[in-house]
Amino acid sequence: MYPEIEPFEHGMLDVGDGNLVYWEVCGNPDGKPVVCLHGGPGTGCSPGMRRQFDPEAYRIVLFDQRGSGRSTPHAADHATDLSVNTTAHLVRDVERLREHLGVERWMVFGGSWGCTLGLHYAELFPRRVTEIVMVAVTSGRHDEIDWLYHGLGRLFPEEWHRFRAGAPEGSVDLVAAYDALLNDADPAVRAKAADDWCAWEGSIVSLDPDHRPGPRWSDPRWRRAFARITAHYFRHRGWLEDGQVLRDIGRLHGIPAVLVHGRLDLQGPLVTAWELDRAWPDAELRVVHGASHSAQDPGMSEAVLAATDGFAHRR
Repeated sequence: MYPEIEPFEHGMLDVGDGNLVYWEVCGNPDGKPVVCLHGGPGTGCSPGMRRQFDPEAYRIVLFDQRGSGRSTPHAADHATDLSVNTTAHLVRDVERLREHLGVERWMVFGGSWGCTLGLHYAELFPRRVTEIVMVAVTSGRHDEIDWLYHGLGRLFPEEWHRFRAGAPEGSVDLVAAYDALLNDADPAVRAKAADDWCAWEGSIVSLDPDHRPGPRWSDPRWRRAFARITAHYFRHRGWLEDGQVLRDIGRLHGIPAVLVHGRLDLQGPLVTAWELDRAWPDAELRVVHGASHSAQDPGMSEAVLAATDGFAHRR
C-alpha cells in the first residue's frame, strides 16, 4: 500500500438532526476526487484507508458515518438517537459533504457495507460519479444479512453457538434480539451484548487462524458503537427493498467499475459480486483466489491498488 499520510484538511460537518460528521481530505488538493465509504456499518474510518490511493494523483475524502468514529453524537452513548441514522440519512450526508467540499463529480470507493451504501448512492446520483471501486462486495439483500448472522453458523458452529447463547432463549431473529439488548436500560446488558456481537464478527472476518482484529476492537466504546449501529441497520434490512441495489444497477450505465472480491469470502459470498458483474456491463470483477473478507489477506491489497491506480489519471 502507499505510505502513511496525514490529512491536509479536516472538519465537522453539520448534517442536521443534531449530528456532526467528521471528515478529512488527504493526498493532492488538486487531484482526482474520491470518496471512501467505510464498512460496518459503524466501523468508522482508519488511517490505513488513506493508503489505498496514490496520494499524488488523488484528493482522498474520508468521513465517519453517523454515530461512528469521531462523528457526534456517538452511538456508544445510550442517549444517542439512532432513528435519524438510516441509509437515507447517510446518502444525504455523502451529498452534503460533496457540496461542502465543492466537488462536482468523484470516484466512489467502498468496502463491505460501504459497497451497499456506495452503490445505492451512485444509483441515486449517477451524474456525480466518475468511477466505482467496490471491495468485498455486498448489496444489502436480505439473504446476505440472514447468512451473516444465521446461515454462516454452519461453518463456524462453535463461534455461532456462543453468539446464539448471548441472545434470549427462543430468539428467532438474532439481529433483532441483539438490537434490543444493545439498547437495554442496563449498561451491563448493553456491554455484554456488544462484546458477544463483536466476538462473532471478529471470528468470521478471516480464514487465517492467526488473524487478529485491529486494536480498536479492544476498545469497549468502539465495540458498543459498532455493534449498536450494525444491529440497528441490519434489523431494518438497511431500509432497502430486497434486491434493490441489483434491480437498479442499470442506472449506473456508462460508469466504469472494478469489483474486488476474495474467492473464499464467507461473510459476503462471491455470488453477490458475480451477479452484479453479470448485470453491469461496465463493471469488471476481479477475484482474489485464496482471500476471504479481510483486506489483510494475501493478494487483496495488490488487487485494490491495481483498481485505484487504473483509474488514477482518468478524467
